[in-house]
Amino acid sequence: MDVERSIYNVQFCHAEIEEVYLELFDEALERYNAKQKRNDRKIDNYYEKIRRGKQDKLFHKAVFQIGNRDDMNAKSEEGGLAKEILIEYMKNFQKRNPYLHAFSAHLHMDEETPHVHVDFVPAVCNSKRGLDTRVSLEGALGEQGFKSGTRGATEWNQWIESEKRELAQIMGRYGIEWKQLGTHNKHLSVLDFDDYIYVLKSFVDYMIEQYEGNREQKTINVGQNIRHKRLGEGVITKTTGEELFDLVTVKFADCEKTVLRNIIDKGGYEENLTNVKRKLSSNRNQEIINLIYEKLQ
Repeated sequence: MDVERSIYNVQFCHAEIEEVYLELFDEALERYNAKQKRNDRKIDNYYEKIRRGKQDKLFHKAVFQIGNRDDMNAKSEEGGLAKEILIEYMKNFQKRNPYLHAFSAHLHMDEETPHVHVDFVPAVCNSKRGLDTRVSLEGALGEQGFKSGTRGATEWNQWIESEKRELAQIMGRYGIEWKQLGTHNKHLSVLDFDDYIYVLKSFVDYMIEQYEGNREQKTINVGQNIRHKRLGEGVITKTTGEELFDLVTVKFADCEKTVLRNIIDKGGYEENLTNVKRKLSSNRNQEIINLIYEKLQ
């Protein structure tokens, strides 16, 4: 990230998610609780219920990007054009998606390629179970006309394709042709790979930042202490080996986490990343892996 370029970022919206939940679901929660004859069936805080539950996510994320660092670099004239296109794309995002309530959306120009992050809460109305207005990605996308079909044609995939077509139309007005990569899936486009790489890199960077206390040493042993920013002090209870993709189990006060060895072993991170790319490129049976490898170089 180039912090000096952060001034060129664009904020479309930003709100605290707890406030969004109150706005979307507070009245429905009151109606639901009023119908309950038993106090143990009442819900005190819908946000906390979803946060602690396993059925629905609090919110969902989507990333939209044009091109890559070679043809749409954020520092180039083409990157400036990509910024204009993404701004126009976001103008009608909420109008196109009335059941996906965006509460945080930003365009980033401080990384290699301009891209937009959108965080949203999917809400469905007139529900016959639970709150009459409740969190549901499947239900929200269903209300927008996306129904699950054949294998791979999930509501989410159909919605993503629809948004990409919208973005492609805007690109066309700017004289930019939508580029399809040579894959067996005719719907798999540049955005799929760029999104995947961005999310993968962000996840690894985030995990490396979270796990502390092993910055110098390259050894990982059972009984070794590891500190996590949010979970606090933990101890390694199990390892499956010493290779890059082996697993390490860490026990914290309230939970137990299993992660890849290279996430904790930051001492050899750069070397590990090189090995990851080599492993990906050697898997010739998966065309998508080869394309990902090309972007990682």
